[in-house]
Amino acid sequence: MKTFNIKYQFTAYTIVGFIFFASTGSAQLSASLKIKNKLPDTLLRIIDDNYTAAITSPKTDKKLSAESISSFESNIESQLDTRVGREKLLEYLKDLSDNNSDELAYNQAKAQGYYKLAGLFAKLRLYPLAMKCFFKTMGYKQKAQHKPDSVMAAQTGLGFNRFALTINAVDDSVFVNSPVQLKEKKEKKSKSITYNRILNTFNDGKKAAAYALLFHVKQPKPGKPTVFVRANTGHTFITLIKYNTDSTSVSVSFGFYPVKDNIFSATPWEPETTGGFKNDSDHHWDEVMGKFISERKFQRILKLTQRYEGLEYHLSKNNCTDFALQAASFAGFGVTNSKGSWPLGSGNNPGITGQSIIAGAVYDDDNDDLFINYDEAVK
Repeated sequence: MKTFNIKYQFTAYTIVGFIFFASTGSAQLSASLKIKNKLPDTLLRIIDDNYTAAITSPKTDKKLSAESISSFESNIESQLDTRVGREKLLEYLKDLSDNNSDELAYNQAKAQGYYKLAGLFAKLRLYPLAMKCFFKTMGYKQKAQHKPDSVMAAQTGLGFNRFALTINAVDDSVFVNSPVQLKEKKEKKSKSITYNRILNTFNDGKKAAAYALLFHVKQPKPGKPTVFVRANTGHTFITLIKYNTDSTSVSVSFGFYPVKDNIFSATPWEPETTGGFKNDSDHHWDEVMGKFISERKFQRILKLTQRYEGLEYHLSKNNCTDFALQAASFAGFGVTNSKGSWPLGSGNNPGITGQSIIAGAVYDDDNDDLFINYDEAVK
């Protein structure tokens, strides 16, 4: 009789344990694909920021002081609520671009202003504009070191100088005419996308002026090195940007996901399954890193993407964070710590990766030309 009771007690504990661990089964399980055999094409939301639009107001010769820049920065996010406020913000951005000075303090203030704007536009998922603002900070850093533009181009191997990505956004309809919000709202579900769809976005028939890569991390618990919270395991994805010589740009945000063949796919009990991509243009993130890259590096990342299409997803060895980290390494940057463990497995994951960004545990092959943004409140 005692043996009989022990047997059924063991069975009960096994069932309870299975229910608990099933909810945490994938390093990116909360974002897994539904069961299906093929990944259909999905139309991309392409951000096309045409900053060569005609300036509607007369150009003035007013000068911005370091103090006025600092004052505007203090309430910059409040400008987003109304159309008038957004126009004012873009007018400020234009003034920031037009004014020049050799004073070190002035240029430092402008660089800080651009960096804050880069973070703001990144949060709004206007990634091409965000990186344009960041590019301006690179130029002022070069100026502070008293080096000509040709030196920066030679040092980075990018083949363009700080004047290649001009910002002319007074009547930019993408930003001014569209309501924008920084507050969290319900996230749109990412839809599947193919490599050919990604590639065709950049085959727009226009000559490229520059390229950039952004690396995004959504932690299960923002600001904490937590690997999973119930079924929420976070997500890591990338954004590729191509800037054209006519001042337009195209971009795609996407990540690597498991295709669930059955209920146990991409779980600790069955970590392997088919892999696929999703369009993450509307995906939320907690930390982001960005960098301008050469055409050669851009093409290497596209080839990596092609190789990953249809590649087997493995919870511990080849998940969304593994793909994004490889892409970032091709671009010349990354994090120094990204590994953690979960029941029956371990490997790279969003929780540890995001925490490394917050802690400054990152590397950049070119030193100090890496854009980093996250909520300072979680540090």
